[in-house]
Amino acid sequence: MRHRTVGDLMTRGVVRVGRDAPFKAVVKLLAEHDVTALPVIDALGHPVGVVSEADLLRSVAVRPDPVGLPLVSRHANGARPGDSAPTAGELMTTPAVCARPGWTVVEAARVMDAEGVKRLPVVDETETLVGIVSRSDLLRVFLRQDDALREEIAGDVLTGTLGLAPADVRVDVNEGRVALKGRVQAQELIPVIERLCLGVDGVVSVTTDIVAV
Repeated sequence: MRHRTVGDLMTRGVVRVGRDAPFKAVVKLLAEHDVTALPVIDALGHPVGVVSEADLLRSVAVRPDPVGLPLVSRHANGARPGDSAPTAGELMTTPAVCARPGWTVVEAARVMDAEGVKRLPVVDETETLVGIVSRSDLLRVFLRQDDALREEIAGDVLTGTLGLAPADVRVDVNEGRVALKGRVQAQELIPVIERLCLGVDGVVSVTTDIVAV
């Protein structure tokens, strides 16, 4: 059973900017490449932050309102209305929260959830940017067809890993929801089966009707 990794799912041709990239250049790159954020790198190609549409809009929000409404906020870096056009380095969210190519979908999803981010720059062993993975990239594993899930569970998990005969446990899959029915020789094997099946990429849920005999 092979898990899809961040390296399998990430975008490799990453559009990136340096710290000194001006506001308008960042906006242009976002529009040209139809993305919502860009990694910001240093001279060695190491990610130092991420600049997003939200960061850009935040800098706009601190300007005086053209209809005379009072200013209600300022950018976290202290930018004030009338300041010169900010750069990517001044607007970015830092430090960059990064992933490794070998991470599983679960590892990357947990970091995204814990850090409250929508994407992770991916770095190699030298901390150099090699890709970027987004929430939508991680969710692609759930586009796997039911037949592929059924084949992996029956062949790789039940027979290959656990040594069960094909007739021992029946596997049904509908929209990623796995239903197992059958008999095994040991009660303690049932939670192991559930855990391994739930770990198959693309599985949404697992229900079991398995008895020990």
